[in-house]
Amino acid sequence: MPKYVIERDIPGAGRLGATELGAISAKSCAVLNELGPKVQWVQSYVTDDKIYCIYIAPDAQSVLEHAKRGGFPANRVSEVKSVIDPTTAEIGKPGAGGSRSGLASLWPFGGK
Repeated sequence: MPKYVIERDIPGAGRLGATELGAISAKSCAVLNELGPKVQWVQSYVTDDKIYCIYIAPDAQSVLEHAKRGGFPANRVSEVKSVIDPTTAEIGKPGAGGSRSGLASLWPFGGK
């Protein structure tokens, strides 16, 4: 099932306390229970003025429905196409058993 990153513009999000974040979390969980198991909240990252949420859902419309029912902003919903981490660097090395990713040629720091 696809994974999505939801960007929520919430001015002052970084100043929200445990009580406010707990209330947001509880509301989100209540809406998820209404929607059933097809939409899953993985985790969220709180920054100064935004919250970035990771969801697993059948489509972007399901994520938007969660936001609508919960009264949450969903300023941008982006489907995750790939996940990379430090172990991704091993793919292009000799003996690693993988082929070099086409992403390396697009990366602004080299990759040739």
